[in-house]
Amino acid sequence: MRIPSIDFPVIGWREYVSLHELGIGKIKAKIDTGARTSTLHAFDVKEYSVGTMTFVRFKVHPVQRNTRELVSCRAALVGKRLIKDSGGKVTVRHVIETEITLNARTWTLELTLVNRDEMGFRMLLGRQAIRGHFMIDPSRSFLMSKKKRKKKA
Repeated sequence: MRIPSIDFPVIGWREYVSLHELGIGKIKAKIDTGARTSTLHAFDVKEYSVGTMTFVRFKVHPVQRNTRELVSCRAALVGKRLIKDSGGKVTVRHVIETEITLNARTWTLELTLVNRDEMGFRMLLGRQAIRGHFMIDPSRSFLMSKKKRKKKA
């Protein structure tokens, strides 16, 4: 059987992405094909209404192991969803929709909000978000985004 040729850009297993509508210029995301949905680290999540619309306010620490940098966000609430985490625990999560940019590509995706302070990445990009946009090389990192290098003293 011949595999059809697919002309998608190749990304690594981790990349930097932007969520400009949320005020997040850069956040490191793990590309996680084992996860159906995408997840963003969020805490202090609060629902509120304006007329007939429901919104959520939440805070994000966009840089791993850094609780000083803080971004306050707000977005329309798409709904709530039961999500099973990697440990098998089921939780109800708020779901928002926002634009994501990776290199020169921008598209809309759904994100569930959960506190990921103890996790290795502040964001997971699940297979629904990358389907039809990219191919993944699991042996490489930051193919479409530049990793910020620390300057040597």
